[in-house]
Order: sequence, then C-alpha cells, then structure tokens
Amino acid sequence: MANGSGARPLRVLVAGGGIAGQALAFWLTRGGHRVTVVERFPVLRATGAQVDLRGQGIEAVERMGLLDAVRSKLVDEAGVAFIDARGRAKATIMANTSGRGRQSLTSEYEIMRGDLVRILHDASKDDAEYVFGLSVDGFDQDEQKVVARFSDGSCGEFDLLIGADGQGSRVRQAILPEGHDPYWRVGIHMAYWFVPRIASDSDIRDTYMVPGGRQIMRRSHNPTETQVYFVMREESEEASAIHREPVERQREFWASRFRDAGWQTERFVDGMRTSPFFYSQEIVQVRTGTWSRGRVVLAGDAAHCASPYSGMGVSGGLVGAHVLAGEINRHPDDLPTALANYDSVLRPFAEKIQGEVNPRLLRLGMPMTQRAIDAFQAATALACFLRVPDLAARLSKEDRGGDWRLPENPAPITTVGRTTHHPCPPYQTRPERT
Repeated sequence: MANGSGARPLRVLVAGGGIAGQALAFWLTRGGHRVTVVERFPVLRATGAQVDLRGQGIEAVERMGLLDAVRSKLVDEAGVAFIDARGRAKATIMANTSGRGRQSLTSEYEIMRGDLVRILHDASKDDAEYVFGLSVDGFDQDEQKVVARFSDGSCGEFDLLIGADGQGSRVRQAILPEGHDPYWRVGIHMAYWFVPRIASDSDIRDTYMVPGGRQIMRRSHNPTETQVYFVMREESEEASAIHREPVERQREFWASRFRDAGWQTERFVDGMRTSPFFYSQEIVQVRTGTWSRGRVVLAGDAAHCASPYSGMGVSGGLVGAHVLAGEINRHPDDLPTALANYDSVLRPFAEKIQGEVNPRLLRLGMPMTQRAIDAFQAATALACFLRVPDLAARLSKEDRGGDWRLPENPAPITTVGRTTHHPCPPYQTRPERT
C-alpha cells in the first residue's frame, strides 16, 4: 500500500536515469509504488564532470541515508585560484569547511557526477526496474492512465509519467504550448573533458582569464585525471548551434576559439582530441509557468534547470525529487492535488536558486580586455588579503537555497514489484496532445 494510506500502488514511469530520475525511483519505491526508469543510454550513464552539493541538497542526501557514501567519494578541492599566463596565482579563495554559513566558489561537498549516479543507482536498483537503451518517444493520456510509446516500438500503460529527461526534455516539449521557448539564455557556452594529470596539477582549481570573454578552468579529481573547462561569452547563432553538431565538429569549434589563449591551452586541446569524455553545452536556465499537464509531470533540469553557475543544479534535482515523491506518496489517489502541491511547495526554492545567476556578475567574471582582467585580479587579490570571501561565507546566515526548508521525508522503506513492457502498434514519433 502506498505510504500506508490504503490506496493502490501507482505504476510510475520515469523518463531519464540521471540524478533526479534515480532519486525519484528511490523515494517512490519506498512509498510502495511500482517504478520503471527508462534511460536512452545503453548503460548507466556514470560519467560527467565534477558537481557539488550545497545547502538543502546535502540535507536531501542525508535524508536518503547516503551521506556517508557521498563523503567516501568526495573530491579533494581546497579552493579556487585566479592565475596569470604563467600559471601564477594572483588570488585564491579557499573552500568554507567551517560547517557554518555559505559555501564559497568550491563546495565542501564536491563529487564526480559518475560517483553520485552510482551511489543513487545502488540505492534504488533493487526496488525499481531500470531499462537502458530505451526512451519515451511519445505518449497519450486520459483521466485514468498514460500510455507511453517507446523507442523500440513497445508501449506501456502507467498511472503517471515523470519527465526527468534533462535540459533538452522531450517530455517537456510535449506538454508545453506549441512554440513555447522555455530557455533563459545568458550568452555563455561551455565545454569540458578530461586530460592526463601532470605533477603541477594541484588540489586548487585554476581559473585563467583570456581576453575576449574567455576562461579556462582546470581541476583534478584523482591521481591520474584532470578536468578541463573552456568557457566563453558569445551570442552568435554558430555558438548556439554547435552543441547539436557531431562531436568532432564541436572539438574543432572549441579549438579554434581558444587557439591563441596561452597558458596550457596546447596541452588541453591536444588532450581534448583523445579524451574518452567530452561535453559541450550552452548555459541556460529552464523557466516555465507549469511543470505538469494531466498525468505527466516534469522534474529536475527538465522542470527548473538552474545552470551550472547557480551552484545548485544537482542539489535542485535532489530536492525536487524529494518534494515530488513526497506529494505523490501522500496523495496517491489524488494526483491533481499532489502535482499542484509539488508546484506550490518547490517553485519558491527553484526561483531562488535560479535567481543566484546574475548575468552582469557573470560577465564581470569574464572580462573582454586584458586591462579588465588585470583589474579583476587586483580587486580579488585585495579582497582575499582582507579575508572578505572567507568572512562573507562564514557569517552568511543562509546558503544559496535561502531559508527554504526541506519538507518531511517522502516515505518509509518498502520493497515493491516490477513492471513490464508489451508490444504495441506503430506510432508517430511526436506525441499526441490530449
């Protein structure tokens, strides 16, 4: 019985096996529901760069009983240094490890995305059904059910479909009005990949500013690998379109944009060509006035992507899953109420973390000229000398999520059964709107 309420368990389909999708599987199965998670990648997508947990996101992991597992995989990043073309630190902001106040540019809880994905998967895989190499290509719904159509030609009938399929969500596209653009753009693009670590790569994240609104970051997460980030300000159509091009074309684009950047650019570009991991993206937020339609609801980045610059992207996904699962578990026989509550409870938090991204401050941190770069580094060095960042972090009364409080735990622990897929007739790729 779902959450001991006497209502029948719901059949829930989660589209997307990332952090939000797995957190939903964790809490919904413990509410007694039958959960199927479909992930378009053929295996668990335990890749990605370094992510951080802050504020309510740390509490959400602790509520799951997974904080010790996360602590065992933390990346040792002591702080952030702003360096010159010779690699010399002009200013360094250390992590706030006091346990009080606000996290600085680097969090006390830094972890590789792949490690967090594996932790969540290990905690949910025995109770939820995971199907890899499968995506939701469309769906139909009425007042009683959702019929999802899958990429392999099969279909399944569910009580609820949750789109946890990321920033580019196809589920979101299907439930929003035709032509609606959910993206709030800041005119910044980013690519990241791994290169072999060398002796000079320390536990301090290096940030190197390049004229033209460009930035290179280097951070090392284990004894053999280093992460490289190329970031730039650009509002051209070419820059926005490049992320949908083949990977080789993306690599050529980034190499051309940073060819004259100096410092260790040649090393990083050489490593990019052979890196087993490479990702290119436009920095956007997802802002939409609705997160649900009928028996379909959005979660994580599909609903409220805050962008990497918020520092709360992963935390937001974990918190959102906590809230959505809690409302479903408390109102399994009244989904309209559950989904309405999810929106009203979570939206103030989502808007708060999205509001942490200030385009003017971002542009200030990505100067266009060498003179502006020198001025930024001089001001930052003076602030560090006066211990302004450290004192501001320690004395702050709240982290980036503000004083918003995580609701009560969604559910006790329960073991549930599994669902199956059945063949269905041919269907159109674009879902019908109901």
